[in-house]
Amino acid sequence: MNKWLLTLLLTTTALMADYTAQPIDQKLLDSKIKIIDIRTPSEWKTTGLVKGSIPIMFFDEKGNYNINAFLDELNKKVKKEEHFALICNSGNRSKILGTYLGQKMGYSVIDLQGGIQYAIAKKISLEPYKQKS
Repeated sequence: MNKWLLTLLLTTTALMADYTAQPIDQKLLDSKIKIIDIRTPSEWKTTGLVKGSIPIMFFDEKGNYNINAFLDELNKKVKKEEHFALICNSGNRSKILGTYLGQKMGYSVIDLQGGIQYAIAKKISLEPYKQKS
């Protein structure tokens, strides 16, 4: 009986998880999905942002993070059931965070594989980062 219950719980958790990974492309941009850029402000200044994306830093320059502060900011920009995408520099940080948000927190997340570096290589339109005053 315990094995059956554990299997049911694992299956239910897997079905509820909403995490996918894909490279950024024009079709995704045309869908007007919200893109959350989780890089640091210095990274945003260096490369700019995918046009229309929303900068919300997750990991700081030292690799530290504050999940509660991040979720507070995220929840101001997206509804929990709303599909949104995450982007970082190369796809490593967005994969970690996207997996957590999708599989553990119940968000509908698309991890943009290859990050901003892939977007630059594919000549995706970027805009300068405008720091809030």
